[in-house]
Amino acid sequence: SGFNSIGHMDTMLRRRHHIGHYKEGEEFIQNVFHVLFLLFSGKEKSNLSICWLQYEISKVVQCLQTKKKKKLKAQGKKSKKLAKNLLKAPDNRNHLSLWKLYAYLEWLLGNTDDARKVFDTALCTAGTEGLKSPQLCSLSLLYAQLEVELLESIEGAVMSRAVHILTKLAESGPYVPYSGQVLSVNVLKARKTYEHALQDYLSKTPGSDQDQVSDANQLVNLVGCYALFQYLTVGIDAAVLIYAQTLEKLEAPGPQKSENTGENFGIQNFPTALEAVTLLHTNLLRFHMKISIYPLNPLQEALTEALKRYPSNQSLWRSYIHIQRKSHSASKARRFFDGVTRSTHSLEPWMFAIQAEQMRKNLIENVQRADVGEVHSTIPETGLTNRIVALFEHAVQSENGTHCPLLWRMYLNFLV
Repeated sequence: SGFNSIGHMDTMLRRRHHIGHYKEGEEFIQNVFHVLFLLFSGKEKSNLSICWLQYEISKVVQCLQTKKKKKLKAQGKKSKKLAKNLLKAPDNRNHLSLWKLYAYLEWLLGNTDDARKVFDTALCTAGTEGLKSPQLCSLSLLYAQLEVELLESIEGAVMSRAVHILTKLAESGPYVPYSGQVLSVNVLKARKTYEHALQDYLSKTPGSDQDQVSDANQLVNLVGCYALFQYLTVGIDAAVLIYAQTLEKLEAPGPQKSENTGENFGIQNFPTALEAVTLLHTNLLRFHMKISIYPLNPLQEALTEALKRYPSNQSLWRSYIHIQRKSHSASKARRFFDGVTRSTHSLEPWMFAIQAEQMRKNLIENVQRADVGEVHSTIPETGLTNRIVALFEHAVQSENGTHCPLLWRMYLNFLV
C-alpha cells in the first residue's frame, strides 16, 4: 500500500487532511536514490544529488503550504542533514548549484541569516567569472530575488543587499559580503556591464546543440539579473522594457543564414528561453503589484499572451486564476479559457478552467452561508454547478482527458 499514492493529488482535499507523501511510497523513493547513488560517478552523480535535494525541498514546501509546524521541523532536520552530507562529497564541494539549493532550503526553513551565510560563502568561493558563469548568475539571481521579497517598498532599494549582490556579479571581481551600503559609481558601472553583456548574448552565433542549451539558460539568468537590477535602481518600467526587448529579439522570425557557411545566427526560436523569460516578467509584475499601486492591465495582457503560446505552463495558469479571482466579471476569463481549450490538446487549460469555477462557487457559497442570526440562506448555486459539470464532460471527452486519472477523480469528487 502507499505506492499508488506517490503521485499525490494536491487538488483533492480529504476532509481536513491534505494528501501528502505516504510512508511506504516515501521509503521506496529514498531506496531508489540510495541505490542509484552507488551506480553513478562524476557529473551524473552531481546531477542526481541536485535531483535528490530538489525532491527534499519540494517536501519542505509542502509542509509550509499545509502549515504543519511539527512536521516542518522534522522534515527540515532530515533535509538539512542530507544537504550537508551531499556537500561533503569531494566532487560536490565546489558545485554551485548544490550550494544554491542548500541556501534556498535554509531560507525556506526561516533561517534567513544562515541562508545568507551559505550564499555569501558560495559566492566568495565561486571565482571571478562574473556574468560569464551560468551557475554564478543563477546563484546570484536567486539570492537577489529572495532578498527583494523581503522589501516592503521599492523606495530606498538602491541601497539594499539585492543591489549589492547584482552589482558585485557584474564587477567580475572577488565577492565581498554586504556591508550596508552600495556606491552609486558601482551601480552605474554595473548597468553598463549588464547592457553590453545582454547585447553580446542576443547577437551571438550559436554553437552545437549542447552549447545552445547552456546559452539559453545563461541568457535567462542574465536577463533576470539585469531586469531585477533595473527594477531596484530605476523602477518597474525600466525592468519591463528589458523583458520587452529580449522577447522581441527571441521571437524574431527564423534565424538568418549566413551566405558562405549556412549557419544560423542568434538564439532566436529557442522556446525554453522564451518561456522562462516570460515567467520572470509576469512574476516581477505580480510582486510589484503586491508592494505598490500598479494597474492590473499590463499583467493581464502579459499572461494572456503567454498562455496562448504556452498553454501547458502551470505557473502561468496559477497566476492567471489568482488575478481573475479579484475581478467580479467571469465572462472575460471564460471566453479566454474557451479559446485556449479549442486551440490546444494539453489538459492544463481544462483543469484550471474547472478550478477557477470551483473557486467562484466556493466564494458564492461562503457569502450565502454567512450567519445571519439563526437563519442560514442556502440557495443552491445551480448555474455554476451545471457549468462545472459541463466543463468536466468536455474535458473527459478530449483525447488526453479520457486517459487522465486525476481528471476522473476530480470529477467523481465534485459529484460526491
